[in-house]
Amino acid sequence: MNMHLAIAIREATKVMPGNRRVTPCALALVLALLLLGCGKSSANAPGGGPGPMPVQVQVAASAKIPDTTEYLSILKSRHSAAINPLVEGQITKILVKSGDHVTEGAPLLQIDPLKQEATVRSQEASRAAQEANVRYAKISLDRAEKLHDAGVISKQELDNAQTAYDAAVAQLKALEEQVRQQRVELHYYSVSAPMDGIIGDIPVHVGDRVTVATMLTTVDEPGALEAYIYVPAEKARNLKRGLPVSLLDGDGNTVSETNLSFMSPQVDTDTQTVLAKATVQNPKSRLRIAQQVRAQITWGVHQGPVIPVLAVQRINGEFFAFVAVNEGKRTVARQRPLKLGDTVGNDFVVLGGLKPGEHIIVSGTQFLQDGMPVNEQIQSDGKSATGK
Repeated sequence: MNMHLAIAIREATKVMPGNRRVTPCALALVLALLLLGCGKSSANAPGGGPGPMPVQVQVAASAKIPDTTEYLSILKSRHSAAINPLVEGQITKILVKSGDHVTEGAPLLQIDPLKQEATVRSQEASRAAQEANVRYAKISLDRAEKLHDAGVISKQELDNAQTAYDAAVAQLKALEEQVRQQRVELHYYSVSAPMDGIIGDIPVHVGDRVTVATMLTTVDEPGALEAYIYVPAEKARNLKRGLPVSLLDGDGNTVSETNLSFMSPQVDTDTQTVLAKATVQNPKSRLRIAQQVRAQITWGVHQGPVIPVLAVQRINGEFFAFVAVNEGKRTVARQRPLKLGDTVGNDFVVLGGLKPGEHIIVSGTQFLQDGMPVNEQIQSDGKSATGK
């Protein structure tokens, strides 16, 4: 019974003020409207039920589906220098910060040089004193030569003067070498960049005492990076050079495409993973050293069904789609639970619940119920959903 019929019956059966009976005319009108409504319903749907709902369908296609797995990856520089001090001491200055671009030889940190400067001054004073000794030994040798030539002193005395001079010169050379070494060591108290690059993390602070084992920072060469991918040991047998790798950001967007270039022959006993590497070009510096990304390794491809994203419904955390199914002499919509994988373009990869060739209902799904009769319609490209 439609809305107009209901309104007419309601109006016809109203009780007039002061009159609590329905008139014979009103009853006749109600019966006439009932007969008219039933006649229209019978004309619209043979057997008294609603007619099949027109829907558009699409044949479930079979597509090449990549077999992929995502792993955690860390980006590292292909050329990186770890900076450790060559001397012990207390940090007095940090002249750079993480992320700075530096050139070769640029000062990075300063270690307190006061003690070493005092050592250098002491060595220089010893050298100066020895230089005076050498000058005196030279004067003594020259005088001894003249006296020997005049027959005043013996050959032995001349030889003694020569030996004293040679010893003084040798000691001066030793002191000069010590001064040189101490000056070189003094230079170590100023830590400089070994190459052009970008400063990494600086875990130390002004006032910290450091030793030759202390990591001060790193200098990483910009440009090409390497993705360090940690693959579970059970998948290691499938690793091989050349496998495609896609690097994804936090939103799932692809930021770089590359291939595996290295696989470690050993398993990390702590994490039970195998290290794989892939070279990453970074021309626009979109990626950063030490950045965490997701590395998607493609193991291969297989044929499988896909379904349009718009045809999928999500109910209570599960995915469903309506499929047009021939049951006897009629076609009905059947709600089918699906197991879905990743998206490929505008389609979901179907892992279970659908076979290639089945008819997917892609329109009016919000009005459908399981078992409702449907009438498959021709799609906009001029082909019917059945392919006829």
